[in-house]
Amino acid sequence: MKKRISIIVPVFNEEVALTPFFEVLRKHLTHPFLVFEILFINDGSTDNTQATLEEISRQDPRVRIVSFSRNFGKEAATTAGLHEATGDAVLSLDADLQHPPELIPTFIKKWEEGAEVVIGVRSNNASDSLLKRFSSATYYRLMNSISETEIIPRATDFRLMDRIVVDSFKEFTERNRMTRGLIDWLGFKREYISFEAPERLHGTAAYGFWKLVKLATESFIAHSLIPLRLAGYLGILIAIISGPLGVVMFLDRFFMPWGFNFTGTAVLADIILFLVGIVLMALGLFSFYIGQIYRETQNRPLYVIRKSK
Repeated sequence: MKKRISIIVPVFNEEVALTPFFEVLRKHLTHPFLVFEILFINDGSTDNTQATLEEISRQDPRVRIVSFSRNFGKEAATTAGLHEATGDAVLSLDADLQHPPELIPTFIKKWEEGAEVVIGVRSNNASDSLLKRFSSATYYRLMNSISETEIIPRATDFRLMDRIVVDSFKEFTERNRMTRGLIDWLGFKREYISFEAPERLHGTAAYGFWKLVKLATESFIAHSLIPLRLAGYLGILIAIISGPLGVVMFLDRFFMPWGFNFTGTAVLADIILFLVGIVLMALGLFSFYIGQIYRETQNRPLYVIRKSK
């Protein structure tokens, strides 16, 4: 039997872009030993996206449409696509043609050669502003410095996953998620394809600045406990500074006058600073316990099996 490749495309208010996108996409879905299914995930669009998708499905029987009751966001749409896909491998891409469909045969070739996850990495994005490029670089440096999972800079949702990866992904239960980060957490054998993202042909990006900030914040929280423990580290630093300073004040005032002449207000301020440090250290200790609770409630699989005989 021929193997099946599922193509999942999350869309939100993409009525103008869908027809030209699909015309390009279908040109690259030909393979003598593979069959394709195409899943469009309509993420609660408010324009004529649904009607356009229905017209496309009438033209091509390989097309399936999953429509949300409202807008849940791209991460939820991508997750739904992975849950609904039936292929031996699943490839996700955006409908704005910034993920070049002509690279799909290359992704499939890497998979046929043994890769279990094939990730598209942007070498350049013509539509990115200097602020977005700087913010992106800063995010990846910070994320990889605190995260337990290595995040490849400029990696995208343009990626192909083997069925075993998709089945493992379906065990995740987090509600606030960054899909690509969870896939990276799973591991498996990965290959990378570099590409240049062209200008967006139609419309504007659905992910604005504040949505990207929200996604970055949620990814920090999901993949690292460092933000939770910062209060404890800050408390230790404060205690290290204020403790010896308090000793110096005490000795200078009562036993060995060194001429510093610390005022009562200064002594009081140091005592308060030291106590704040103790409180923050206690919060940091609590965070370790909260972190363990958080890990348990995430309900991630304890291990991932590639093959079992």
